[in-house]
Order: sequence, then C-alpha cells, then structure tokens
Amino acid sequence: MNVLPQEKIDKLRTILADMGGCVIGFSGGVDSTLLFAMATEVLGNQALAVTATSKTYPERELNEARELAERIGGRHLVIVSEELDLPEFRDNPRNRCYYCKRELFGKLRAIADREGLKHVLDGTNSDDAGDHRPGRKAAEELNVRSPLEEAGFTKQDIRDLSRGMMLPTWDKPAFACLSSRFPYGTAITPERVGQVGRAEESLRGLGFRTVRVRYHGTVARIELGESEFELAAGALRNDVVRLVKAAGFTYVALDLQGYRTGAMNE
Repeated sequence: MNVLPQEKIDKLRTILADMGGCVIGFSGGVDSTLLFAMATEVLGNQALAVTATSKTYPERELNEARELAERIGGRHLVIVSEELDLPEFRDNPRNRCYYCKRELFGKLRAIADREGLKHVLDGTNSDDAGDHRPGRKAAEELNVRSPLEEAGFTKQDIRDLSRGMMLPTWDKPAFACLSSRFPYGTAITPERVGQVGRAEESLRGLGFRTVRVRYHGTVARIELGESEFELAAGALRNDVVRLVKAAGFTYVALDLQGYRTGAMNE
C-alpha cells in the first residue's frame, strides 16, 4: 500500500468541513464510498448519501450500497431514477450520460434543498479527466462539486486511503451502470438491460470479479480481467457459454483485449 500524503487527506477534510452539509450521490463504488465515509466523519448527520436505483443498476449493487451505508453509520436514502423514461437516454447517443446525470443530479438537488443541505457531491477524481464523460456537463450545470478531484485524489489514492480506513471497497473492481454495455446508437430497453444483467450476474456466480457483457445484438462480447481469461476459455468455458446463452444471447465471444475503461468509446 502506498503512503498517502497527510496534506491531501487534510485538504479533503477541510473542503468537506467548509461545506457545512451535503448530499452525496452514492453508488457503493470505490470513490463514492470513500467520499461518504469521509463526509460522515467530518459532517456527521449533515452528510446524506443518496443511492438511485433503476433497471440499469443491479440489485446486487443496491444491496452492497445498503450494507456499506450501515457499516459507515451515516445517513442513507434510496430513491428511484427514471432515466429509461427519457427518449434522449433510450436512444443512446454519445452524450447519453448527460441526460442520465441531469435527471439524477436534479433529484439530488431537490433533496438537498428539502433537507437544508447546501451542496451536492459526486465521486469524480482527478484521473477521470481523460475519459469521455458527458455527465460532467450536467454536474457543472447543477453546481455539483467533486471534493476528491478538488483535493487532488487519484484512483490509487482513493484505494489506498480506503484500505487504510478498512473500507471493504478498497479493492472492488470498477463498475458502471448497465447502459454502458451498449454501442452508441443501439436503443437501450428494459428487456436488453435485463438480458445483459442476467448474463453478468451468472458470470459473477462462477467467480469472475471483473466482468462486462457488451451487447451486440445476438452476440455477447465478454470482457474479463486479464487473470480470468484462462478460466473462461478453459475449465469454465462450457459453463460460460451455457449461462450467457440462457440469458438470451445466441453467440458468446471472449474479447482478447480484456476489460478496459471506456471500451464503448473506441
């Protein structure tokens, strides 16, 4: 584990303390979990984590978010987001995430106003700047702040501090909502999202940790962590094929490049 400079941690604490109160978009991932834990430590009940559940957010992730919130001991609220009701989102343009985040941040802003909490926060960090993230425009429009980015935290910093704080997410694989499994221009429907979700859950049931099932019509293109290739192509090959086909796909393909962030932006 790398030693994180104390100045960075102190800077994050100062940023949060100066806010006085906040609502945090809390997915239960590595970034938002650390942010929630730190905000609870600094602000107590003036920090409220909000998890938005929808068809694009697996139930497993929701259950983990609830367990994490209980472990952290902070205030936690679960709401329903309705991005699939937005034609602009369902049509899946390149700026799809803008419409999703605008809908989500709008809900978080309304909760913050109702609770008398001044700020809405997300878990963006300084490493996110290089990726295609249209959701950042929605964050700017609704004055959403990113304390981890403001304090200069990289993804590795977040994992290191999470490990030091004994948060179970310190080594959790990256996760993005199921809508990220579809090529731009391919309509996102509840049925297709369910198909991808069932396939991924089945593969996780086999023990795979880093899993993406990319939707290409009748073809499921599976991205795995590099260390998991051998199992998928060897001892578990028949199980992988059977389970992914049972989820509704006709063909099962293993992507030899493996999992990488932003694969659908290529």
